[in-house]
Amino acid sequence: MSKSQGFTLIEVLIGMTLLSLMVVLLFSSLTIGAKSWEQGERKIADVNEVAIVQQFFNHHLAHATPQWNDFNPEKERVFSFQGKKKSLQFVSAFPASAERAGLQLFNLELKEKNKQRFIFVALTPFFPLTEGEDWFQDEIELVRGVQKFELSYFGLNDQTGEYAWHSEWLEKEQQPRLVKILLELDDGRYLPEMVVALNVDSGYSNADLESVPVEDATDATQ
Repeated sequence: MSKSQGFTLIEVLIGMTLLSLMVVLLFSSLTIGAKSWEQGERKIADVNEVAIVQQFFNHHLAHATPQWNDFNPEKERVFSFQGKKKSLQFVSAFPASAERAGLQLFNLELKEKNKQRFIFVALTPFFPLTEGEDWFQDEIELVRGVQKFELSYFGLNDQTGEYAWHSEWLEKEQQPRLVKILLELDDGRYLPEMVVALNVDSGYSNADLESVPVEDATDATQ
């Protein structure tokens, strides 16, 4: 009767070595897959963040309406649209389906917090308070890690009577025809130069942008 033979020590060592290699390769593949997934998720988040900024300007700023805060005759009458190089105030409406329907005062400003710069948007209802009503304001972080942020405004120059780009749009009685936004983030991402046409009485629309010398025009001061 023959005796069954077991594995030799060398065979066991070879088997354990091959098993260890397979485990190492398996975990390496899982690590690479996890990193790829994480990078993909981060890339999607980065793209979404830029898309949100674009959507904000295209939706809210493009539908800004010229308004006067003349609810109280005892207070100074001020026009709703006030634009500076790094801040902007305008009035726009939320749809009826939104939680905050009606005209809203948007205050967009570049701020610094913990050595990092953010763009914040403060929302305030643009209507007078009724007696006993509490005033409420929401502040939203639009984008963080801002390296460069500049606004400029295309409209009529009061001195020359010609249309040009302005670094500020203050104490006017009408909105500018165009607003140009430049945005660059700390990680190298940037928002492609945006030029938004505003709703004005003259009927100026995005279709007219082709006839405006956006890139060749030089900034003008008021």
